[in-house]
Amino acid sequence: MKALKILFADDDLKYSMLLKRFLEAEGHEVTYAGNGRIALEQYLSVKPDLVLLDINMPELNGFEVAQRIREQNHHVLIFFLSDRSDKANRLKGFDLRANDYLAKPFYPEELLARIRERFQCTNKLVETETYIFGKTTFNYTTNEIRTGNHKVLITSRQAEILKILARNREVSVDREIILHSVWGASSYANSLALNVQITYLRKALKNDSSIKIESIMKKGYLLRVEK
Repeated sequence: MKALKILFADDDLKYSMLLKRFLEAEGHEVTYAGNGRIALEQYLSVKPDLVLLDINMPELNGFEVAQRIREQNHHVLIFFLSDRSDKANRLKGFDLRANDYLAKPFYPEELLARIRERFQCTNKLVETETYIFGKTTFNYTTNEIRTGNHKVLITSRQAEILKILARNREVSVDREIILHSVWGASSYANSLALNVQITYLRKALKNDSSIKIESIMKKGYLLRVEK
């Protein structure tokens, strides 16, 4: 397994330094954050392969940090390391699309074994998922839209919407289908949010004049490519 960039957030300094040194001795690059706010600030600059999150942290807790990271990136691996071992917290962690949840106390070797297992599976299974329409290539894996020399990065939620439209190109997709697929429920607030995300997607695709996301009255949206 290659050396990983790890972002590790936990407000227990003594415990954290021991675990940090253990992971570094295994060849990994570990950036430590003492609370959730610092972790979120460091995330953008570190660009980690793996995020280790305690839950009980000041300013932003681990759940809040994970939720904000997932809004930007749905591929980075997230492990919760917490003394909250009850069923409700575990389920909440996995609802936030965490990849693993270790209850404290645990042996550092156990964490290392789970990291190895996850990254071996990831290296074998993850393939780039791309869609080509008009003069544009949409890389769903990296949230990247490329038209000629122009590159635009979109959010994970916008990528989910565009993926649905790209898979159904030239076919109207019902709003309800998009809402349930992306937000998990159809509500007035989610419907407004969908309108906003469609606006952002149209701006992201503006470099390709052959592509349009059309609004179909009382139905949904359609990705059209003019020939």
